[in-house]
Amino acid sequence: MARPTKVTTVADLADHFRTSSASVLTEYRGLTVSQLKELRRSLGDTVTYAVVKNTLTKIAAKDAGVTGIDELLRGPSAIAFIKGDAVDAAKGIRNFAKANPALVIKGGVMDGVLLSAQEIVRLADLESREVLLAKLAYAMKAKQSQAAALFSAPLAKTARALGALQTKLAAGAPVTQAPVTEAPVTEALVVEEVAAEETFIDEAVAEETVIDEVVAEVVTEEIPEG
Repeated sequence: MARPTKVTTVADLADHFRTSSASVLTEYRGLTVSQLKELRRSLGDTVTYAVVKNTLTKIAAKDAGVTGIDELLRGPSAIAFIKGDAVDAAKGIRNFAKANPALVIKGGVMDGVLLSAQEIVRLADLESREVLLAKLAYAMKAKQSQAAALFSAPLAKTARALGALQTKLAAGAPVTQAPVTEAPVTEALVVEEVAAEETFIDEAVAEETVIDEVVAEVVTEEIPEG
């Protein structure tokens, strides 16, 4: 491979590493060209499955800040650069490897973290982002329905009661009112009222006495001594 071509290849691989949410390294020894095409088609447009040169890939990974994959770059290597849902892509690679044992999962990198082959398989066992979002949406909808039922229950009960009352009035049936009960007169209340009346009388008598005394003084001053 000419040097300018190698430089371009390294730059392209480094860009794939930088822009991918995850990368899965595989060994494709024994797969036919038609099988590789089938694998690429099954992974969809969000995954780029590229056969790579190990030496150039090591340089590209270093340029992109990806570390720890040198040990995985042995033998014929191909990398699935994942731009979409990593779980969906891992499922596709795992399922294809089950149907075509010649495809061997070596490991991978996701969000800068090195993953073993077993961890890639466990990643494939997870539910996809779409499934999780669908479950979340269903749970939120169920909670909203429960809240709506909770708030509407008292209103519905009141509406039914008012409707029944309106029907009864329209039919001319008497409406029974709850009896009005007077508050019981307690002994303490009577004593309190009597005491208040006595206080009022005492104050009136005292005021009248003061008036009499003032009148007496005035009369005494007006009558001259004989």
